[in-house]
Amino acid sequence: MNNVRRILVISRLTPHCRRVIHCGVSLARTFNAELLVLHLVSNPVAMMAVNAPGLFPEEEYKNYSNSHQEAKELLDQAIKQEIRDGFPIKELISDRDPLEEIMNVVKAEKVDLVVMLAHEEGRIEHALFGGENDSIIRSLPCSILLVKKEPGPVNW
Repeated sequence: MNNVRRILVISRLTPHCRRVIHCGVSLARTFNAELLVLHLVSNPVAMMAVNAPGLFPEEEYKNYSNSHQEAKELLDQAIKQEIRDGFPIKELISDRDPLEEIMNVVKAEKVDLVVMLAHEEGRIEHALFGGENDSIIRSLPCSILLVKKEPGPVNW
C-alpha cells in the first residue's frame, strides 16, 4: 500500500460513517494522500415504492429523514474540523445508484483505495444498502478497506 495517493471514503450518512471518515483521514495523513469523501444519499420514499407495501413500518420511513439530517450534520462537523486543521478534503454528494456512482468516482478521480463500512445496521439501511457492498467489493478496480463498527448485536 505504499503507492496510495488518492483515498475515497464512502459515507452513507449514518452515525457509524463518522468512524469510517476518521479512518480515511488517518490513512490519508499517513500516506500523504488526497482524501475524497463521497456521501451517498438515498430516498426512502422511492424505496417504499420499490419494496412490497408494508415491508417496513411507516414510522421508519418518517423518522429516516430526521436521522438522516442528524447524521449529515455530525459528518459535516467531522469534515469541517479536519479542514479547519488544514487537511484538505474533497466532499462529493450523490443520490444516484451507489455502485455506478462509486465506480464513476473511482475511475474519474483515479482512486487507489476505497474505505467503507463493512456492513450497515437497521432494517432500512439493510434494505437500502445490504446487497450493494458485495457488488461494490467485486466491481472495484482498486484496493478496499472495510471498517467494522464496534462488535455488537444487529438490531433487526
